[in-house]
Amino acid sequence: MKAKARTMPSLPSDAAAEEFTARANLTQYDLSGFKPMRFEIAPKEAALNMRLPGALLEAVKARAKAKGIPYARYVRMLLEADVAQSR
Repeated sequence: MKAKARTMPSLPSDAAAEEFTARANLTQYDLSGFKPMRFEIAPKEAALNMRLPGALLEAVKARAKAKGIPYARYVRMLLEADVAQSR
């Protein structure tokens, strides 16, 4: 009989999370609610200003909100994916 998966504890800090993951057997926890994270590491030294139809901007904002990210980051991710695909 398979043991019931534990719920992940709420951790107050990055240090607490690092300590927990260093000691815990994560196979005992239900990780199904976790989502992949993408970290912004590279510095952003250039800016882009563009005009869009209002309906397109609202659609982009809605898609970004559904993904839980700011719309400017969503646009950057779309551009990065398109450039990477064409290489």
